[in-house]
Amino acid sequence: MAETAAEVFFDDLAPGTVVDLGTTVVDREEMLAFSARFDPQPFHLDDAAGERVFGGLAASGWFTAALWMRAYVDGLLSRAAALGSPGGDEIAWPAPVFAGDELHARMEVLDARVSRSRPSMGLITLRGTMTRTGDGAVVYRSRFTGMFALRPVPPAP
Repeated sequence: MAETAAEVFFDDLAPGTVVDLGTTVVDREEMLAFSARFDPQPFHLDDAAGERVFGGLAASGWFTAALWMRAYVDGLLSRAAALGSPGGDEIAWPAPVFAGDELHARMEVLDARVSRSRPSMGLITLRGTMTRTGDGAVVYRSRFTGMFALRPVPPAP
């Protein structure tokens, strides 16, 4: 992905800000390919095993997290002065995800502060969620820190 001029800075991400990251439909072949490579548990690869455990072949939670991350990049990070993330303290998959599910992603800013050691950078605590359209089940939830540059101050005339 080519770098573009940032439109969103730390200054734009005040607590309470919610960013709609759009929807995605779970593709069975992508789901299976991911599971075969990264999470080859039977209930992620075999219909009968998935049926016994989840009521159907279920996506890996890590696949669901990757779908959320893609939505986060497409919906915000690709136009933001993002500087990475040092990690988080929560990740959960409260409900299974199945091929064909339509998932809606969003990001909410929970807290924001300017870095003490790097005053040109802000740290936001954010919550990422994905819900299944139709029944509204939360299928992914995370809480982590995002690092964003502060909006540059134009030089004085």
